Amino acid sequence: MRNLMKKSILFLGAFAIMFGWSINNNVQAASPVELYDNVWRLINSKYVDQTNNEQNWNIWRHRYDNVIKTPEDAYVAIETMIASLNDPYTKFLDPKEFADETGSIKGSLKGIGIQIGVKDGKLMVIAPIEDTPAEKAGLLADDEILAIDGKSTKGITVDKAAEQIRGEEGTTVTLLIKRKDAEPKSYTITRAEIEIKSISQKVPNDVKMPNDIAYIRLSSFISRNASNEFRTILQNSNDKKAFIVDLRSNPGGLLSNAIYISDMFLNGGAIVSTVDRDGYKETQKATRGVLTTKPLVVILNKGSASASEIFSGAIKDNKRGVLVGTQSFGKGLVQEVNKLPDNAGINITIQKYLTPNGTDIHKKGITPDVVVELSEEDIKNKNDVQLKKAIEVAQSLMRGTYVVNR
Repeated sequence: MRNLMKKSILFLGAFAIMFGWSINNNVQAASPVELYDNVWRLINSKYVDQTNNEQNWNIWRHRYDNVIKTPEDAYVAIETMIASLNDPYTKFLDPKEFADETGSIKGSLKGIGIQIGVKDGKLMVIAPIEDTPAEKAGLLADDEILAIDGKSTKGITVDKAAEQIRGEEGTTVTLLIKRKDAEPKSYTITRAEIEIKSISQKVPNDVKMPNDIAYIRLSSFISRNASNEFRTILQNSNDKKAFIVDLRSNPGGLLSNAIYISDMFLNGGAIVSTVDRDGYKETQKATRGVLTTKPLVVILNKGSASASEIFSGAIKDNKRGVLVGTQSFGKGLVQEVNKLPDNAGINITIQKYLTPNGTDIHKKGITPDVVVELSEEDIKNKNDVQLKKAIEVAQSLMRGTYVVNR
């Protein structure tokens, strides 16, 4: 389908995931200085903003030639150079970090199984992954991580926190957790081989799902298996009359997965457009023919980012389904994963994307058709009003009594 991955993985993600393929290969034997220069040249030729954050990019090329002696020196110099772009999504990955990222794309990683992010300066659990040590230990979304193995997380970055939490299978990590209206509590969790399950049909305990509606929880677009898993569910749901796709707290993943899954619902029409540094616009279109024409409801929240927004934007702009929930995260940028010498890597923002109607959602997000807030009281009482509204809308669509007004 389309020449989407002719060079590399195109990656979309907003948060670190605790738990490549056709990766653009820039691997040749290189000294630390040459490694630094390799990164400079990649950004110079690929970065989406030709002004490089309105600076003279040439000043960086030989800035550290007499300083860089070791790979570690090169790593620090590269990170300093990249910081000048003021782009949190363009980032250098040392060999361990690069192995972790490619491992998550392959579908497994050693860790405890949580998504983490920094919110208002606090390290937070975005969500535990289903059937992982983190979920079994009782960690919950919106838990604040105060310390990792006794070390305070104050001022920590997501990458550094992820590095401390990950580890070899069978070892343990202790997290000091602060939950709203409760005293801090320590959780000692044994790391394991985490199979990244992108999809689940497990319905939240507080909601009774009608037998004629299929519930699909898509937690990430990152695994190479995501689109095949999704297709299998659709093909095995002939007895269902409608679908609810839950993208809440889905931080994104592979652009290809977002396009393939969108294509399953769309009979032609645009899915997404990408615009590169030269202003070249390429539109990815759905093929003719669909896996299902049954009613579709998509649930979003502020943690739904990037690939989640591509799928949601395609469904909304093509008037294929109804979006329920709250405003999405707002990440409209595409990264390319590049492998470097020494098995390091760099993710470079190479494109911005637009929804089928030409909307740039970066730092804005997507507004649902039906806005439903989930209050602290709802969370405390396990009252999933968003999913309940999604069921109500799906039933209206099945009866033909719901009108999408856009």
